[in-house]
Amino acid sequence: MHGLMQQRPLTIQYIFERAEMYFGSREIVTGTTDGIERMTFAEWTVRTRKVASVLDRLGISATGRVATFSWNTSQHLELYFAAPCSGRILHTLNIRLFPEQLVYIVNHAEDEVVFVDKSLVDQFWPHIHELTTVRHVVIIDDGAGEMPEAIDGVEVHEYEALLADAEPAEWPSIDENQAASMCYTSGTTGNPKGVVYTHRSTYLHTMALMMVDAMAISQTDTVMPVVPMFHANAWGQAHAAIAAGANLVLPGPRMAPAQLADLLESERVTISAGVPTIWMGVLPELEGRDVSSLRAIPCGGSSVPKSLSEGYREAIGVPILHAWGMTETSPIGTCCHLAPELAGLDEEAKADYRASIGRPVFGISLRVVDPDTLDPVLQDGESSGEIQVAGSWVTSGYYNDDRSPQSFTADGWLRTGDMGAVDEHGYVRIVDRTKDIIKSGGEWVSSVELENEIMAHPAVAEAAVIGIPHLKWGERPIACVVLHEGQSLTIEELHAHLDDRVVRWWFPDAVEQVDEIPKTSVGKFSKRTLRAKFEGYRL
Repeated sequence: MHGLMQQRPLTIQYIFERAEMYFGSREIVTGTTDGIERMTFAEWTVRTRKVASVLDRLGISATGRVATFSWNTSQHLELYFAAPCSGRILHTLNIRLFPEQLVYIVNHAEDEVVFVDKSLVDQFWPHIHELTTVRHVVIIDDGAGEMPEAIDGVEVHEYEALLADAEPAEWPSIDENQAASMCYTSGTTGNPKGVVYTHRSTYLHTMALMMVDAMAISQTDTVMPVVPMFHANAWGQAHAAIAAGANLVLPGPRMAPAQLADLLESERVTISAGVPTIWMGVLPELEGRDVSSLRAIPCGGSSVPKSLSEGYREAIGVPILHAWGMTETSPIGTCCHLAPELAGLDEEAKADYRASIGRPVFGISLRVVDPDTLDPVLQDGESSGEIQVAGSWVTSGYYNDDRSPQSFTADGWLRTGDMGAVDEHGYVRIVDRTKDIIKSGGEWVSSVELENEIMAHPAVAEAAVIGIPHLKWGERPIACVVLHEGQSLTIEELHAHLDDRVVRWWFPDAVEQVDEIPKTSVGKFSKRTLRAKFEGYRL
């Protein structure tokens, strides 16, 4: 028999309407080039409904793609809800993509309108002639830059001028499985791939972030997403903060470490998420500041060095909260909280666990298997295999892309491309990306683990490990390091540091000092760029 429960659609409209009804006095703080702007939820909800009317007036089709090229701001947040709540599809554009990738994804998604921060116009406008489906560009004045001139076939508008004449819109009826937003992968190999989120998947992902064993976002929080709103929906933090009635702090272009530290202190932020490279820069800026309000620092995008997590624990009493996910998983897949059965461990062992990605959050199924046979690996914490996931907010395919089949198993699990090991308690440790793992003498070397141990050296600010062709061993690792000012590091000193930390045959054959580790558009180390830089290198 069927149950007798009401069938209410799980849509982003409900998240918005809940905030509209109950949380009008809560605050959205935006960092600008000129200072700080403040807005209540009540003001924001009225403006958001007006943005939906603007989309109607511009003639954006009922399911049209609405693109954004923006920092983390209250205006960007208006579009986060106005587009999907009006039945359209939000498409956040990564402002750090190479131009050819930007042009590809705008045309591939068939964006009809692009909302651009004025400070980013110079970066966006040179490519406007190549965008085949864009008919409107709306400029958001964020205090810097100039208005562009219209070109044939593309109308240019001012955001605030459009809102001034708009009336708040009513939401149409929407099916929960309708597309709500889309993000493209960072495109480290080939063209970026489009992931399309539904209202239902976003609703469920939002609920997951509010759970205690995930990020526990509630109305008592002040949330600062440092992770860009163009990166996998700001890891869901923007939706969860609105759903919970938490205050939001949006840094805008104020992304320098000292500026972020200022916001953490002055706005009494309780939870703030970003990639490891962000938190590496912020940590020294916290000295002498009162950031006692911070209760959680979610960090992901790449493996979190244990030294970084412990650096925060020693400095402010709060270690990094290691999370893992992908654009394809909306993105939260795991969060690392120490289970009760680990309470008796010593601090060093607890630190090792905190450096893992933890266990899957409720709603995500995860397995670590042989990528060819799909047989589970031993849960001994050492045997490695591919991490594969399934769940209600995991993509089932890529948008209009023939690469989809190779990314999924025959039984429907997403092949993440991450290699990992799982222990008896179900905690997962990232070993490497399948394309970055180094095979030396028939054995695997984990570049991720090696990097984390190298970055524990006091002279090292950042480190990336790549494999170099070797006549005898096939490949051998070399360490590319950025040193702290005034520091030096020899290969002998590095080997001495690594002794008792990793097996000796993992020791890098060389250490190369570089000015910076190249980053991808989402802040990860770009191993591909490093391998190109050291192509032809001989050991």
